[in-house]
Amino acid sequence: MIIMDREQSYFMVTQNDHAKVAGKIARNCKDDYFFDLTRTQEVQLAIQEHDRGWIDLDKFPVWNDKTKKPYSFIDYPIMLKISFYKKGLNEVEKMSKYAGLLCSLHYSSFIQDATQPTVREFWNEEKQRQEQLLKELQIVGDEKKNETLMYHLDLLKFCDYLSLYICLNEPGNNKRIHPFFRNGFPQLFPFVTDKPIVAHWKNQETVSLSFSPLKSEFEVKLPYRAVRKDQIEEHGILQAYKDTPVTIRRIKVK
Repeated sequence: MIIMDREQSYFMVTQNDHAKVAGKIARNCKDDYFFDLTRTQEVQLAIQEHDRGWIDLDKFPVWNDKTKKPYSFIDYPIMLKISFYKKGLNEVEKMSKYAGLLCSLHYSSFIQDATQPTVREFWNEEKQRQEQLLKELQIVGDEKKNETLMYHLDLLKFCDYLSLYICLNEPGNNKRIHPFFRNGFPQLFPFVTDKPIVAHWKNQETVSLSFSPLKSEFEVKLPYRAVRKDQIEEHGILQAYKDTPVTIRRIKVK
């Protein structure tokens, strides 16, 4: 779950809904920026489905007694996340081996420095998955294909970050920006002369980029629930979440 803490409520977005927004961003990127056009649809699939392991987890939000807030994707118990990461990655690989490889690389990058035995085991299993898929896709030993793969991974991460920017920042407020984005997006692309892409709110309905790989302005629809804190206190996080209606936020990206 992606969560933004407000004064009287928690702004809550499921990971899968966030990923669908990332997928729409990917589908609106210029064709030239995919480089290998034979992989475009698989890259778009990876971006749209990269968080499908969270689908079941997000049906039942959990309260963190330590922080006195709902668990978010940032602090969710890692051991529980791992089993659902595996499930999601297996499902994506069945849809497309190339998409599965990209998603595996994406998740491995989060935990490569982890020391817990269970997490290291997951990382080792994913390295084995990656090695097998690299062989099956005939990427091993092909420098150009490997460079394209790494570029596609950065494209996945860029679309992920832009969607997260929309989820984690209040529309129109450029003074209070989530720490993830204060120095721009970390992905560097040759088409922007290796400078970070910076996002900002042009107004309450529009996000603007310092450099855009997008075809043109388009609109995304972000489903969310504004779960009131007093309702959580009275009924608990799960019931308060279920009782809160889904609202759609419409944001233009340009």
